[in-house]
Amino acid sequence: MLVVDDDPTVAEVVTGYLQRAGFAVDRAADGPTALARAARLAPDLVVLDLMLPGLDGLEVCRRIRERGPVPVVMLTARGEEDDRILGLEVGADDYVTKPFSPRELVLRVESVLRRAGTSPAPGPWLRSGPLALDPAARRATRDGEELALTIREFDLLAFFLRHPRRVLGREELMHRVWGWEFGDLSTVTVHVRRLREKVETDPARPRLISTVWGVGYRFDPPGTDGEGAEPGAETALGAVAEPVTGAGAEPVTGAGADAVAGPVTGAERGAVTEPGAGAVDAAEAHGV
Repeated sequence: MLVVDDDPTVAEVVTGYLQRAGFAVDRAADGPTALARAARLAPDLVVLDLMLPGLDGLEVCRRIRERGPVPVVMLTARGEEDDRILGLEVGADDYVTKPFSPRELVLRVESVLRRAGTSPAPGPWLRSGPLALDPAARRATRDGEELALTIREFDLLAFFLRHPRRVLGREELMHRVWGWEFGDLSTVTVHVRRLREKVETDPARPRLISTVWGVGYRFDPPGTDGEGAEPGAETALGAVAEPVTGAGAEPVTGAGADAVAGPVTGAERGAVTEPGAGAVDAAEAHGV
C-alpha cells in the first residue's frame, strides 16, 4: 500500500489506520517520489492526495495507470463535483474528500481491493457483437483487440452484458456493480462515459450503451455475433451469472451521500453529520 500526501499529519493518521487494518504501508510526500516508489514497490493500492508538490495527483494517477491497473483512491480537500469527476476520469477507483473519517477510508480501501482481487468462478465467455469478455481471467476484447479497462469499467461492462436490453438505473448500478448503498451518482455517469470511449465505434453516438433519459442506461446487443471472441469461447450473449427477476435491484437510499464501501452504521460512520459532508470526529482524526 502506498500513501501519497504532503501533509505529514494526514499521512501519519492514514498510515496508522491502514497498518492497524493489517496492511503494509509505504509513504511519499510529492509526485516524483510517489512515481518512483510505485515503480519500485508495485503497490496493491495507492491512496493519493490531489494537491502535491512537484507533480499533482492527477498527473501521478495518469502515469501510474499507464503502467498497469493499480487501484487508486483519491484523498483531497478539493471536493467540488468537477474535481471528483476529473479524478475519476483519469482512472481513480474512488474519491474521498477532506475532512474525512479514517475508518471510512479504510472501508473504502478494503472495498476497492476486494473488487480488484475478485476472480469470478470459471464460466462461459460473455459475447455481444464485437465484444468478448472472460469473467474468470478478467479480460475483455473488442474486435479481437484487448481492452484496457479499469476494475470498475470491467465490472460495469460485465453487468451490462449479463443484463442486455434491460434499463438499469444509476442507483441500481451503484448498488449492484460498486456494492455501495450510498454514493455520488456522477461516479456512474463518468464510468459509463469512459466505458463508451473504449467499446463504442463512435462514443458521441453510442449504439451499444444507450441513455434512457430520466431513468438510466440500457445495453443493446448488435444483431449479429461479434468477430472478436477468442477461439473456442462459448457464445453467451446475455448469460446471467445471477438470475435477476423483476426490477432486480435492492433498495438504495441516500444516493446523494458520499460513496461508502458498503453499509456503515454507528461508530463506523464516525462524525459524518450530513450526507456528503464527510466530517471527522476530531479526537479520532488526530487533527486531520
